[in-house]
Parts: sequence; C-alpha cells; structure tokens
Amino acid sequence: MNIAKIMIPKISTAFLYENNTVRQGLEKFMRYGYTAVPVLDENGIYAGTVTEGDFLRHIMNLQSAEMKDHESYYIKDIIRKDFCPSLLIAAEQEDVIVAVSNQNFVPIVDGRGAFCGIITRKGVIEDLAKQLGKE
Repeated sequence: MNIAKIMIPKISTAFLYENNTVRQGLEKFMRYGYTAVPVLDENGIYAGTVTEGDFLRHIMNLQSAEMKDHESYYIKDIIRKDFCPSLLIAAEQEDVIVAVSNQNFVPIVDGRGAFCGIITRKGVIEDLAKQLGKE
C-alpha cells in the first residue's frame, strides 16, 4: 500500500500545536466541526491527538464554558499521548489495516517522527477496493 498516495498531506490537514491555548483549540474545533485533531510540538513532531472528550473533561474540571477562562491552559496539558498512535509513512499494509480498524484517521509520520499528514479509514478502504478490482 502506498501511504503517500492516499495520505491527506499536512498542508490540507487541520492540526494544533502543543503550545496553542485551549481556547485556540476550541475555536478550531468549532470552526471545522472535527471530533479529533492531531497535535504537533514546536518542531512539527507528532505529539498526540486532542479530542472533543479532552476538551469536555477540561471544561468540566474548570467548571467554566467562558472562552476567556481557557486562555491560560494549553493543549499539551489536555491531550492523551497514548491516544491515536501514528504510523510511519513506510508502514506495511497489515499495520495500516489494523490502525484504521481502531481509529477513524491515522497520523502519518516520517522517520524523525515529523507529522506528514493523515490517512482516513475511507481512504484506505477505497484504496483496497481499487487493489481488489485490479486483481
């Protein structure tokens, strides 16, 4: 499977940085309507994925839905690092299938761990269907 061929590149992907404020993250989620977004460190290395649930837990712990109250908290403080593990761009097809069976999208990284983009479950299924059609 050619991951680069089915990958949505970083430039076309919504993502946040660890040092973005929770308010900035909430605003991006509201603007795009996503349920999960990759998070990068200041060097572009994949750090984890932040979800609606992460924001909800933060809001409940803070007991405030006022946007200004979330300006002094950072994305790095609310992400779960073990959620939504990434795959290398050179990953084997079997690893890709296992990953997309567990997550709606899979962050793709290079050998240094730098974020390259994402692959979606739909993209993988469409690629597999094309492969089956050629055989």
